[in-house]
Amino acid sequence: MLSIALKTNAQNYLISFAGTGASTTVDSVKVENLTQCTVTTLGGSDSLHLTPTAGINELNTVADNTMHIYPNPMTDACSIDFEATAQGKTTIGLYDITGKRILQVQELLSNGNHTFRLSGISSGVYTLKIESDKYSNTAKIVSCNSQSGIAGIKYIKTTPNIDKQSTVLNTGKIRDLKDSKSLIDMQYITGDRLKLSGFSGGVYCTIFMLVPTLSQTVTFNFIACTDADNNNYSVVQIGTQVWMAENLKTIKYSNGDSIPNVTDNSQWSNLTTGAYCNYSNTTNTDTINTYGRLYNWYAVDDSYDIAPAGWHVPTDTEWTTLTTYLGGTFVAGGKMKENCTTLWASPNTGATNESGFSGLPGGNRWNSNGVFYHLGSYCNLWSATQYDATNAWVRSLSFDDSTVAYNYINKSYGVAVRCVKD
Repeated sequence: MLSIALKTNAQNYLISFAGTGASTTVDSVKVENLTQCTVTTLGGSDSLHLTPTAGINELNTVADNTMHIYPNPMTDACSIDFEATAQGKTTIGLYDITGKRILQVQELLSNGNHTFRLSGISSGVYTLKIESDKYSNTAKIVSCNSQSGIAGIKYIKTTPNIDKQSTVLNTGKIRDLKDSKSLIDMQYITGDRLKLSGFSGGVYCTIFMLVPTLSQTVTFNFIACTDADNNNYSVVQIGTQVWMAENLKTIKYSNGDSIPNVTDNSQWSNLTTGAYCNYSNTTNTDTINTYGRLYNWYAVDDSYDIAPAGWHVPTDTEWTTLTTYLGGTFVAGGKMKENCTTLWASPNTGATNESGFSGLPGGNRWNSNGVFYHLGSYCNLWSATQYDATNAWVRSLSFDDSTVAYNYINKSYGVAVRCVKD
């Protein structure tokens, strides 16, 4: 993949994508501007065009599939192949992102396929127009040339009555339009924070947090995070740790045994063995997928293991490592809470989600009477470390505070679970 730089103002960048780890293919990318609260989705081979103004939509957008540019993006030079469908005078013009004409040549061309060479243009996004009184083609060209030279468009050759399909098969030079990359525009202001979610193979999702300062290629490190119930989870690296970026929702231990679903309030409050529940015992899959499920600590501590393979419920020390990396408990909560959402109750104090942890207020279940409470306001998360025989440590996020509260609660509470990679 190429890193692409634009010769425009400091807010104008191109971001492309690659994969590594468990998969090297990026199928799609969800882009969330957490500063402006805007969202767009693009294909994994597309490039994100961050700009204060709308404009570029696609590379190789051609009128009737008779023009091909390779390589595109280009460095020092590229070839332009197009078909003249009728003999006559043809004008080839190159324009910068503002619409200013950079180059223009005119040629008397015969019917057939023609090749020109474009070279020497500085880094940027350009529009190429090929026009005659019989046909017209337009395409976008991206230059990654770090050093500009003498810009020029030079005639190379003519091939009368070329068979375009044969050219594709025999020389590999002419690319099919369906393989062309797109540039997807997104409004951007210097300093905006982006949450990039890369998806691969219907299994992997990795989050990459970015405040762009240059054009670049973002590489998603795809890591398997699949529980015994075959749920796949998004993941994010925060400092030296890799965390699940959503709450656990499995109904099975790692050995395949079912975790009991206890809906009765009285029964829940008297448990001393592992169990799970859905908030308010809902069967709504959207709610479950959004907030995950609630577990008592006995399920967390069960020897059969509740975490996906290669993952574990974090210890109290590992929670401290996270909050210390994020600047301490007084500010870490804001950096861990999802923003740009109505799921958190107002005012969602300090929420920036700059860590990518994407914490949500999934509520809790009371230990003494089994009643559900605080959906939308609070999120408790178990640690694997007990305080004493009846209590265990949790970390808590709140709608009206930017801190991460550090408490111990009764093991019979129903609380959400996040896991950290082994």
